[in-house]
Amino acid sequence: MAASEAVTIQIRGQEFRIRTDGESDALQRVAGYLNETMALVEQQTGTVDSLDLALLSALNLARELVDLREGRIGNAVASGAGVDSERIENLIELAESALAG
Repeated sequence: MAASEAVTIQIRGQEFRIRTDGESDALQRVAGYLNETMALVEQQTGTVDSLDLALLSALNLARELVDLREGRIGNAVASGAGVDSERIENLIELAESALAG
């Protein structure tokens, strides 16, 4: 098991230090995916409030996760990159850390 390390990520221009046992590159990719999702939600809804934007993004990502787990989507493809369960779990961890902070 890898040693836990603190990784600095940026979400919507804010820096967060997240402790992870995984690869820091994977966490950076997850943060990038979250940024892309939030930008898309903002563009589609016009929402600018950070909390509303975070909750709507979390809802969209949770839908992706449920669809993936229930087999409605095979090897999901988002933004040109395959989405796997580890990536989704890292994203959930990241979102929970950001909302708790």
